[in-house]
Amino acid sequence: MTPELDVVNDPSFLANLGERDMDELRAVRSRCQSLENSLSYVRRLIQGRVDIVGGELQRRRDGGDEGNTSELIGRLPDILSDGSRVQGGPGAVRPPSSLEPDPEVTSKLEAKLEAILAAEDLGNVSTITEDALLNGLTELNSLEDEVSNSRRSLHNIIDTVQAEVTRRYTTGEATIDGLLSS
Repeated sequence: MTPELDVVNDPSFLANLGERDMDELRAVRSRCQSLENSLSYVRRLIQGRVDIVGGELQRRRDGGDEGNTSELIGRLPDILSDGSRVQGGPGAVRPPSSLEPDPEVTSKLEAKLEAILAAEDLGNVSTITEDALLNGLTELNSLEDEVSNSRRSLHNIIDTVQAEVTRRYTTGEATIDGLLSS
C-alpha cells in the first residue's frame, strides 16, 4: 500500500520487542498511531465518495431527473452524516493523537482515490453514466477494504506494543518515575 506500511507490517518490525527500551517502544507506538490516523483520514474520504455515489444511484432509482444535481445536493447532509454508516462495536473507536494526516502516507492513497473518482467529478456526479458509477463504486469499495485491512493490521501492532509497555509497568520493569525523568 505504502512503503512505510510495508515496513511496519513486516514481521521483523515487532521482533525483539522485549529487548527494546521504553523510548523506542513509545516511538514505535506513536508512529503506528500516526499511520493509523492517516489511513483513517483517507478511509473517510473514500467513504464520502461511496456515500455520494450511492446517494446518486438511489436518487436515480427513485426516479430523479438525470443531470439534476439539486436533489442530490439537498440530501448531502443526510448522505454524509456519520449516522448513515454502521459503526464498529464497543472499543472500535480509537481517538487520534493528532488530527493532521501524514502527507507522505496519504498522497499515494489519495492518488488512487482520485483515479477512481476525482474530487471535481463529485460536483458532476449526476452526469456520470450509471455503468461508470457502478464500476466506480466497486473500485471505491475495494480501496476502502484495502485501507480498512491495513488499519486493522496497525491496530494489532499498536495493541502488541501497548501490551509490552503495560507489561513493563505491571512487572515494575518500567516506572512512572522513569517516564517523568525522560
